[in-house]
Amino acid sequence: MRVEAARTARRRVVVTGYGAVTPVGPDVPSLWEALLSGRSGIAEVTGFDTTDLAVTIAGEVREFDPCAYMPRRTVRRLDPFAQYALAAAVQAVEAAALNVPAVRRDRTGVLIGSGYGAEKSTFEAARALVTKGSRAVSPYYAVSGGIDSAAVDVALHFGAQGPSGAASTACATGATCIGDAARMIATDAADVMLAGASDDCLTAVQMAATTRTGVLSRRNDDPAGASRPFDMERDGFVMSAGAGVLVLEEAEHALRRGAGILAEVAGYAATTDAYHLTSPDPQGTGLQRAMRLALADAETAADGIDYVNAHATGTVGGDRVELAALREVFAEQLPRIPTTSVKSVLGHMMGAASAVDLIATIEALRTGTVPPTTNCTRPEDTVLNLGTRGVERREIRTAMSNSFGFGGHNAVLVVKAFDGG
Repeated sequence: MRVEAARTARRRVVVTGYGAVTPVGPDVPSLWEALLSGRSGIAEVTGFDTTDLAVTIAGEVREFDPCAYMPRRTVRRLDPFAQYALAAAVQAVEAAALNVPAVRRDRTGVLIGSGYGAEKSTFEAARALVTKGSRAVSPYYAVSGGIDSAAVDVALHFGAQGPSGAASTACATGATCIGDAARMIATDAADVMLAGASDDCLTAVQMAATTRTGVLSRRNDDPAGASRPFDMERDGFVMSAGAGVLVLEEAEHALRRGAGILAEVAGYAATTDAYHLTSPDPQGTGLQRAMRLALADAETAADGIDYVNAHATGTVGGDRVELAALREVFAEQLPRIPTTSVKSVLGHMMGAASAVDLIATIEALRTGTVPPTTNCTRPEDTVLNLGTRGVERREIRTAMSNSFGFGGHNAVLVVKAFDGG
């Protein structure tokens, strides 16, 4: 009875805006166009010397002017990951037509995480210390070097005085922050939350280290074709950078101010494999449990899902385990559900991936358009609809977005078309 009472009292959470900075462009329109057209954001790395690296391709953020979103003095002290987050937040607030000073600032919060944080600033600070001495280390690093620096600057920019912070759950970070922020609103801890994640860990150190784990694609001679989720010839994922931020609101709050509602965040769940540092549990038990719990949280049966945005990064084992878990959860329903991966175009944006995945999921729901899985020419399973048919038009009322990360983190979100009821 207590669970039923809590569910009845739970406030509804909706999405009223979002923004993104990705390897295919500096905003959501460029993101969506690339996903539908199959235009890849992966290319040879230009940001640093790759001479000694076995992998020389990545999804860098290239067409981005931070000064379009923040003062130059802010640009100077912020790591690129925080710049992307602030830009995405500005886009999201503008899309939501949200005037933060006009709402209760003490009821407006920020939860923006990162898998790696200020990676480039850390690299530069360490290099300055070693090569030039302590006085060469920027004093800004003391306040902008933390994983919470993106959330701090977003709160400062908008004057948000509600709960704020940063979570880090590896590649599931964005979904974790969005899910936890939604729960803050649902339980009346806030009315509005800016939630998402950002990452830019494209340094020689991280490229070298991640290559040594054996999870990266080595198709240096074919960057656009390197990220191949669900494809039999996949050989690993491609590291990328970027950010995704959403405006979440309590439904009545959004309706009172006349906001356009893009979707409802209906369900969320998180689990942990506790199996291995980088590999998922081969039984997929944690993945299955996360999906089932998210469906239960959304009060939705498996046959009520119209689209699955899969985590599917293009690793041989990871994609296989996810498909096996999906088969267990959705059983005979799975072949009718389009199950695609936007990482085929974007690469793997690490902690930011799941936030951008959810934006793509909502765009699919809102437009009735399923983005394909580019590069999947020999699908792992020919019975399932893995996005090999090109762009697909269909009604989508309820969709699931899966996110799984190193360390066994699993986070699943379910979104629905808002019925206004």
